[in-house]
Amino acid sequence: MDLPTPQDLKERRTALELTQSALAEAAGVSQPLIARIEGGDVDPRLSTLRRIVNALDEAEGEVVRAADLMNETVISVAPDDAVGDAVETMESEAYSQLPVLQNGVPVGSISQHDVIQAGEDVSDYPVSEVMSESFPTVSEDATVDEIRNLLEHYKAVMVTQGGATVGIITEADIAAQFS
Repeated sequence: MDLPTPQDLKERRTALELTQSALAEAAGVSQPLIARIEGGDVDPRLSTLRRIVNALDEAEGEVVRAADLMNETVISVAPDDAVGDAVETMESEAYSQLPVLQNGVPVGSISQHDVIQAGEDVSDYPVSEVMSESFPTVSEDATVDEIRNLLEHYKAVMVTQGGATVGIITEADIAAQFS
């Protein structure tokens, strides 16, 4: 995220015809803090600045959320499925990795790399014996910036609601949204 100057914040707020009070309420901060930031009297915490910028983005209607990006159809395997079945699913769906779900809850992931690393013939082993950690989870209202940060370190992000999986997002989904 590029850090806006106090003048940038003020110009965006006024262009959106927001009062300092309205911006403060949307960002969950006080109006005097907005005034002090815009006046250059105080350097806000990064988390506070992020909330203000997100509130401005919301006002502009620019915020893309996980719910806008996710694939609701999640191809997955269960921890007690055979590794051979997981490999067949990956091949038939043309995926290099799959989430491992138990009763709809993410518990791990399995990739072609995991299967190769297991060494011997593991086709009959349960997925739980060769799987890796689960992909990170976010709520449906997570922003595209939050998701991009996670995708710098993981192959996918699971979208959950009340602990249950409702979607999945990969780099390809973000690229498709912005192309």
